[in-house]
Amino acid sequence: MSHDALPRQRINLPVSERKALIALGDLVAINLAVLIALRIWAAVGRIAFGAEFVLSQTHWFVILSLIWFVLASANNFYDLALTARWARSQARLLVITFQLLIVYLLIFFFSDRASLPRLFILYYAVASYVLIAVWRLGRPFLIGWRPFRQRELVLGTGWAAQAIAGAVRQHAPEDYEIVGMVADRSQPGSDKTLESVAVVGVASDLSRLARELGIHEIILATSGGIDGDLFQAVMDCYEQGIRLRPMPLLYEQLTGMVPVEHVGDNWNVILPLEGRSPLDPYPILKRAMDVSFSVLGLAIFAALLPPLALIMTLDSPGPIFYQQERVGRAGRVIRIIKLRSMAPDAEARSGPIWAVSGDTRITRVGWLLRKSRLDEVPQLWNVLKGEMSLIGPRPERPFFVDRLQNVIPFYRTRLAVSPGLTGWAQVNYRYGNVDEDALVKLQYDLYYIRHRSLLLDLLILLRTVGRVIRLQGA
Repeated sequence: MSHDALPRQRINLPVSERKALIALGDLVAINLAVLIALRIWAAVGRIAFGAEFVLSQTHWFVILSLIWFVLASANNFYDLALTARWARSQARLLVITFQLLIVYLLIFFFSDRASLPRLFILYYAVASYVLIAVWRLGRPFLIGWRPFRQRELVLGTGWAAQAIAGAVRQHAPEDYEIVGMVADRSQPGSDKTLESVAVVGVASDLSRLARELGIHEIILATSGGIDGDLFQAVMDCYEQGIRLRPMPLLYEQLTGMVPVEHVGDNWNVILPLEGRSPLDPYPILKRAMDVSFSVLGLAIFAALLPPLALIMTLDSPGPIFYQQERVGRAGRVIRIIKLRSMAPDAEARSGPIWAVSGDTRITRVGWLLRKSRLDEVPQLWNVLKGEMSLIGPRPERPFFVDRLQNVIPFYRTRLAVSPGLTGWAQVNYRYGNVDEDALVKLQYDLYYIRHRSLLLDLLILLRTVGRVIRLQGA
């Protein structure tokens, strides 16, 4: 193949690199905002502004950068679909800025006020909001500018191809553009449209179509095995400098879920990426975090329990706690402890059923307990005992596990790790009460199992706190 046949390369970054570059731009904007705030502070206070003054205040660069990334992560500010919509992104930025001011006021109130500047944080908040807003608007090489649109071609027209087309439409930044689908050899060519995407040809046309359509990436979503001719067509595209991306991996990156309905014979994609080394510190660090947070949380809960118990009893006489059987790691049945949020003996007649919107069994105080997730706090005792973890798939009742594993592929895989007080599914999806919801949550749970890390656990904790503050519990 001649060198002239290679397509002209443009700036088209993968999803992970885009997020990293956006975060880097935020970091630059934050530190520039600190510098501007210091300059205003010095001018108002008639302090000589120079290298010596800035060096004496370097701790603010570190502190405010850390606070920013904690709040941004808790508010899912690096979701590319959100980032691509400037108005929604600015609304979220305003929320983060307001939360920053609250955090600072709390620190100011509980600390030595003489050691903290009063208006410095206000200068910083305004400067950081303006700089980040301008940065998020003025980055055409990341999203939104048509000459830099990333043109995608999907190889396949089956369920996997349609699923990735839907995921790109819902979760990808606006400059991700699927220009067509190509039928593999197990599927005849057609002029039909699937998921609003035209089927533009068959596998034998793949290399030609990629050149003519200016494709940057081919998504491999074939419904069957790849024969020699199809493999050669794919390799021809690779030699032209076109990226190849397996559908399950792109689906994971965009949605944070494992596409269990579309793995076909590639069942290995639902398993952890690699085995844990005996020298891996993650299990030890995770257990240390479980114990530390459990002890602290139970101590705070013990102080809140007397007034909480009184309010619960006045609203609905009956026991304060109740226990319920759940399925833990490897299918072992455990008994979890919860604050009662329903009327006593709520399932005496109906048997085990999911709670639904407007459920009359839920008490008035119980509604608030569920929204704030206070009803789940006693499970810290289960975490302390080692039956659960702070982070993991939520433990389900045996009745539902027995039924769901018969109707949802790979459902039992979620039992490979300890269940959690909160999890990836809980911070990304609503409370579910039908089998379809269980399937979606399973896809999130399997993503967590495949990508478990201390960083992901901390991100889930931060987003859980964010949902609790916004009363977005069950």
